[in-house]
Amino acid sequence: MSARRLAVTLLEQTERNEGYSNLLLDHALEESGLDARDKRLCAALYYGVLERKLTLDHIISKYSKKPPRKLDGIVLQILRTGLYQLLYMQQIPDTAAVSESVKLTKKCRKASASGFVNAVLRSFLRDEKKIALPEEPDARVSVQYSAPLWLVQMLFKDYGEEEAISFLSDALDAAPLTIRRNPLVMTEEKLLAAFAEEGIEKHPLIPDAYTLKGGNIRKNSAFEQGAFHVQDAASQLCAAALDAKPGMTVLDLCAAPGGKTFTIAEYMEGTGMVYAFDLQPQRAGLIEKGAERLRLKNVQAQAGDASVWNEMLPKADRVLCDVPCSGIGVIRRKPEIRYKDRTQFADLPGIQYAILENASGYVKEDGILLYSTCTILKEENEQVVERFLNAHPEFEPEPLLPQLHEKLAAPMMTLLPSFAGSDGFFMAKLRRKK
Repeated sequence: MSARRLAVTLLEQTERNEGYSNLLLDHALEESGLDARDKRLCAALYYGVLERKLTLDHIISKYSKKPPRKLDGIVLQILRTGLYQLLYMQQIPDTAAVSESVKLTKKCRKASASGFVNAVLRSFLRDEKKIALPEEPDARVSVQYSAPLWLVQMLFKDYGEEEAISFLSDALDAAPLTIRRNPLVMTEEKLLAAFAEEGIEKHPLIPDAYTLKGGNIRKNSAFEQGAFHVQDAASQLCAAALDAKPGMTVLDLCAAPGGKTFTIAEYMEGTGMVYAFDLQPQRAGLIEKGAERLRLKNVQAQAGDASVWNEMLPKADRVLCDVPCSGIGVIRRKPEIRYKDRTQFADLPGIQYAILENASGYVKEDGILLYSTCTILKEENEQVVERFLNAHPEFEPEPLLPQLHEKLAAPMMTLLPSFAGSDGFFMAKLRRKK
């Protein structure tokens, strides 16, 4: 199967089943038998079309008598990949983008649609690849940055037009690969040497955080030694804000895949205990394996529902609630999230509040409760925390990380890519009064 055909097949499967793009693509490429060059082409087309789907469909709507939603699924994906190549892949000649799309239509047993595909792509070329944008600011931004109108309008309301556009623009760029050094296993000097060929840079704000230029990290000897784990900068800041000390008892109630758990355990210098929970037993098992690789003996992982009181758990010095959320902050990593129906997020604030309220019962006097999400929507963030504080006067806001940056002196903060190059993220730090 060619790179283009595999990309079209995966795109159709993703749209039909709403699967997670990263998991689907990784598995398909492993089984494909494609060479490295074709794998890169397939990945570029797959992620590129996912990211730009609304823009591409806006173009299709102009040249097709049928709206995109009424076109055959495979034909629609062929049109999208063809247009994506014309618009965003300058290394592919326009003639090749058109001819390969027409050929692909026939190979996918959609020969009757080959003339239609050819006509749409050539009509776009005749118009010099110009996109007719809507006049209304929110609709224009929706098409330009391939974001649903509801999301654009919500971001405009929460952050203003300039900041919203900055976030949506960043979401179309490649996400950085950030790792966290395990100071219990390897010195900075040795880690920098281990990744010298791939290219590695220290993060300008976060201690023990580094960005990598590329390379297969699992094949690096430092990986097997437990010298680092992959963790976005925002997640590392969250773990730092919890301020876990050696010997403490910590609960991480929504822990999978475990990045924050590991960083917290490292801050505790391998002492005390971090109890990590996830609703799914298999995901809790992955946390255990990760802790074993990192040589962290102060981590215990098990299945558990963060919204249900567990009388067997100890009172804790630190409790982290990284609650389930809409995931809008990570759409540059999982572009399919942006296309979810708005109604799918309606129940989240209630679930988040229930977890936060349940978690508060585990916090010792003078202990810290940290609430976090990987979304930037205020209804899932500030509004949940403010509701909790109004109902629980025994808790008070606490500065996050004033020692690192003046903006982090606030007790609540939405991290945007413009601040630390991180994913979109929110955290709020609360202390139980003495």
